[in-house]
Amino acid sequence: MQKEIQVICGAVRIADLPGFLKTINTIASENKVTIQGLNADLIAGDRHLHFAVGKALRAIASGSNVAKDPGIEIMRYAAGERQIERSFSIGLHDGENNAVFVLLGKMDNLLNALSELRKLIEEKTCPELLAYSSSKRKGILSLFGITDEEIKASGEEHIPELVIERVALANFVK
Repeated sequence: MQKEIQVICGAVRIADLPGFLKTINTIASENKVTIQGLNADLIAGDRHLHFAVGKALRAIASGSNVAKDPGIEIMRYAAGERQIERSFSIGLHDGENNAVFVLLGKMDNLLNALSELRKLIEEKTCPELLAYSSSKRKGILSLFGITDEEIKASGEEHIPELVIERVALANFVK
């Protein structure tokens, strides 16, 4: 069955992460969709997100996925991680979040789920929220283990490409 993909971005204040995730899971199950929330401050641009989602969906389609849950597989690739536990570092957290939610499912169901999500977040444009910026630099370098040597060799402006390289190698490294 062909699944559609929708992405929504925004700011959300999370007082109780387990409770918030339970709410998201309820929206997902009631609408028969997958919803995966990610920390937009650790996404190095929309190419990073789209590449990770594509890799995850291809892994699922070919049966080479590590995670049974499609949302977790998306998170794993977005974090450039083979280990599921380590991929949670790119997830949402208690407090203020710039968030991106990736939704998979049939279009009618996705539209209903998006409508519910909009009640929980202060929607912002994805290009603005996902764009790589110097304010994201420290967190991204830390999460993806990008070294000063790599930056010297490739240039500061190529940090998003170094992240995509980590996503591409997620199944081979670590």
